[in-house]
Amino acid sequence: MIITLLLFSISLSTIAQEHKIKIVFFSDSLTKLPLEGVTIVFKPENISFTSSETGSLNISPSISNAHKITVSAIGYQKRSFSSTEFLRKKDIFLLAEHTQLSEVRITSASSNPNHVIGMTDIASRGVSNSQEILRMVPGLFISQHQGGGKAEQIYLRGYDNDHGKDIALSMDGMPINMVSHAHGQGYADSHFIIPEIIENINYKKGLFDADKGDLAVSGWVDYRSRNSVNNLVRAEAGEFNTFRGLAMFNIFGEKLRSKGQHLYVASEYRYSDAYFDNPQHFKRFNFFTKYNGKISSNSWLSVTASAFSTKWNASGQIPEGAVASGQIGYFGAIDPNEGGKTSRYNINAVVKTEFKNGSLWSNQVYYSRYLFDLFSNFTLFLNDEENGDEIRQRESRNLLGYNGVYKFSSQLGSLRTKGEAGLSSRFDFTNNTELSHTLNRYTLLQRVKLGDISEYSISPYFSQTLWIDKKLSVNIGARYDKIFYSYENKLEEDSAFSGLGKYKAKNGTFSPKMSINYGFNDWIQTFLSLGKGFNSNDARSVVSSSGRALPAAYGIDLGSIIKPLPKMIVSTTLWYSYLEEEFVYGGDGGTIEFSGKTRRIGGDLSVRYQPIKAIYLDVDVNYANGRSLGGETGNNYIPLAPRWSSTGGVSYNLKSGFGGGLRYRYLASRAANEDYSLIAEGYFINDLVLNYTIKTLAFGLTVNNLFNVRWKESQFVEETRLKGEQATEGITFTPGTRFSGTAHISYSF
Repeated sequence: MIITLLLFSISLSTIAQEHKIKIVFFSDSLTKLPLEGVTIVFKPENISFTSSETGSLNISPSISNAHKITVSAIGYQKRSFSSTEFLRKKDIFLLAEHTQLSEVRITSASSNPNHVIGMTDIASRGVSNSQEILRMVPGLFISQHQGGGKAEQIYLRGYDNDHGKDIALSMDGMPINMVSHAHGQGYADSHFIIPEIIENINYKKGLFDADKGDLAVSGWVDYRSRNSVNNLVRAEAGEFNTFRGLAMFNIFGEKLRSKGQHLYVASEYRYSDAYFDNPQHFKRFNFFTKYNGKISSNSWLSVTASAFSTKWNASGQIPEGAVASGQIGYFGAIDPNEGGKTSRYNINAVVKTEFKNGSLWSNQVYYSRYLFDLFSNFTLFLNDEENGDEIRQRESRNLLGYNGVYKFSSQLGSLRTKGEAGLSSRFDFTNNTELSHTLNRYTLLQRVKLGDISEYSISPYFSQTLWIDKKLSVNIGARYDKIFYSYENKLEEDSAFSGLGKYKAKNGTFSPKMSINYGFNDWIQTFLSLGKGFNSNDARSVVSSSGRALPAAYGIDLGSIIKPLPKMIVSTTLWYSYLEEEFVYGGDGGTIEFSGKTRRIGGDLSVRYQPIKAIYLDVDVNYANGRSLGGETGNNYIPLAPRWSSTGGVSYNLKSGFGGGLRYRYLASRAANEDYSLIAEGYFINDLVLNYTIKTLAFGLTVNNLFNVRWKESQFVEETRLKGEQATEGITFTPGTRFSGTAHISYSF
């Protein structure tokens, strides 16, 4: 069925050539790079379009006689044309300016109603670190329980996504998540991203996009890197021996850049002992380079390469009881040997070709080399009273992938359509993925797991949007995912398998999607989305349990995005999510854990307001009610699942050169276990950013935890034992940041 839909969608694109009479390209006036997502409105018909990812728009005869055409994009000056002027132009250049909400248009032409929120946020607020980029997603919270080197714990829409099990992260279309990872399924370490090279983020909550498959249950996030940068040198220094250096340089000269050819490099180094009693000695190095340019009259090439390595010590999770009794301090550690090192090397290439009929063919290939070595001790001396329970998790991985998509627009009588047909595929293979019981990191006491993992997936998909009229559009999509698993067990005493050798399995799942968008007028749009998605299980759990089906997830969103005032945007959504039972591989114990059916119901509210050009206010409030199904009432809470959360702040950029912002994060207390007998404490903290720019120099100060609140960033329920004492079950936690300041100076040229 999916193949039939793909062929049908491609055949529709042939109709387009008969109806399209002109292609107009939209570009940045300075960089000459194409602008995606430019909104073009034809008056008085009030029909709106958005430019493609190559900056193009195909004009049909039915709208070419409009009296007035307005062109706008977030972060650019608005332009207006008469029909005659517009049709004479082949290229239209837009001049960048400070983002103004008054220029933002609510339009049904967008397939992602909340994309406008993400674009205005990153343009108005900026980002100061890689963690802050993820926090750009309204309602998304992160926590760190290894001090900075390990992937963050991610929470969204009532899901404890662990390190990425139910949320799909990508960078320029290349997946960040690692399937069948040594530490946990979907592990997503985004620390290889340099924050200054991020131009914007595209995100969506839920599972309603046909081009997003595995893990995209609570939502997905795609970081987009800049195609061009300003030359920049930056130095930072702060408390706890924190230092950071950053440099970004254009390689091509002004002559090539004026022709739309760009090549730049960026690199950063960071060191910090952090705020723990046990110094982290955290070290991280990042390198990134990107080429972007036109390689023929109708083709564009983008190539990125990056290198990342980090090494750190960690205080880990400590028992509340040990702190309360005074055995260790609030920022103390029991096992000083926790920590790790990891590295990732990426290359990512995308070729986009636009045909005369306006259709676009994109081909992407990527490769990652990934190394991971982590030392943890969650239970202290529970199982080994003499040596402790330290574990070592490590893997060596190669990841290869391909994404291909054909996008087209067509005219079916009076109906306008837009569609895409795509194919995604990835191949992960690891060598000697290991879980071991160790002492002082490198003394092997016992191997628990050892083997090679191979996982291959292939996923065709189809999506078609039909504009019934200028107000109503309907999108129907579907995808089919087929996953092949292989695990070669190298540990004879592993009781999960009958012996040494290879174990194989395969699963497949079909996921339909549908969204309806209705724009009442220029200031209100409503949407209804329904869909099915899934998250894959670890290869070791699948092959050892006779290849159980991929756990399905179902979701419904009903929402609106409104401009009640010219300088205000309000987004509201009511949502429902249901997840089937699954068999999850527990990376910390090498066991397979059963997780039953769950349902979550909630609501999201986002408000953006810009009373004057220099001031930008934002607030997000999110609620989720999650329960396990089949359990007794009062004993069916989902541990650590967020309930109430909120973020917000004020950002300012004055003509005098002063800028910055004050922000808050609030996470309400929630159930730490199934019967709510243990509570994960909530928190409310503030961060402050102050900047001053004079010509090419910029000075700044970032203050974390402005009011020095004592808070717990990560919390878990664990059975632990201190040496010489009885085992107890209770909350273990990693303390949140103390009051601390970091100053920076940068020079751009």
